[in-house]
Amino acid sequence: MNNQSIKAGALMAGLLLLAGSTQAQDAAGGANDPYFYDNFLFWSLAALGGVVIIAAIAALFHLLNVMVKVNQIRIFQEMGIEAYQEEVSKQREPFWDRMYKKWTDAVPVEKEQDVMLDHNYDGIKELDNSLPPWWVAMFYITIGFAVVYMTYYHFTDKGPGSAEEYEMEMERAEKAIQAFLATQANLVDETNVTALTDADALASGQSIFNANCAACHGMLGEGGVGPNLTDAYWIHGGDVKDVFKTVKYGVPEKGMIAWKSQLSAADMHKVSSYILTLVGTNPPNAKEPQGDLYEPQAETTQPESTEAEGADENALGMNE
Repeated sequence: MNNQSIKAGALMAGLLLLAGSTQAQDAAGGANDPYFYDNFLFWSLAALGGVVIIAAIAALFHLLNVMVKVNQIRIFQEMGIEAYQEEVSKQREPFWDRMYKKWTDAVPVEKEQDVMLDHNYDGIKELDNSLPPWWVAMFYITIGFAVVYMTYYHFTDKGPGSAEEYEMEMERAEKAIQAFLATQANLVDETNVTALTDADALASGQSIFNANCAACHGMLGEGGVGPNLTDAYWIHGGDVKDVFKTVKYGVPEKGMIAWKSQLSAADMHKVSSYILTLVGTNPPNAKEPQGDLYEPQAETTQPESTEAEGADENALGMNE
């Protein structure tokens, strides 16, 4: 008995044991089932059919091996013992060596005379080696890729064009910028804060104001327990840095809490910027002004004409 027969017998025995255990479980759990014997007969026939099919496949496989061996023996008898020894040596060759030769199509050194050309350059002889199969395969793969690429991007409307890819990249870059700014929002403090003008940021600041500040300053900033935020008079300064500092640290002696423990720096930045937009709105029932008048300082820049006039005067003096 060969190895294939042993394996087939073991497999059939295992299937029979599995079928037997299944039937034992059915008998233990379904003895009162009126269809118990019908199910038992069905599964028995199914198991027997499976065993017969597996046995038939094993027999065909064994027959195929026998036919291959007989054909090999016939070829060896026709070609001689050298072919037989060469075939045996191929079978003993390691798998990776066989794959290397298959994918490189390398010619052994002892057989280089078979592929040597007549060209001779200062003693250097040329071999007519074929291209490695892996290189040829990559070449044909690139051709196939080029055909698919050209069809997809140039002959159909599915592939995006250069302008569309540019817009997509710009959208990705904008999202990346917003994500980065979101990570940097909480780094702002009273020394570097600037007034926000973005509509979304101001709307968020209004929501924060209504939820936390309106109880003391009014929904419109008209004032109540706290001072009026819509006029030009400020107790602690009307610059965005002053407002941010007041929101952050509070005014404990006046009953205003420090919001730094409840609001993030980004939220305090938004609500401070929103408060500045309330200046000059003149809501009804506004509380009387408190504090000192605050006038925003305009940025002073040197007129360009001054330098130009000075240059003209110097030029005139040089001409004189």
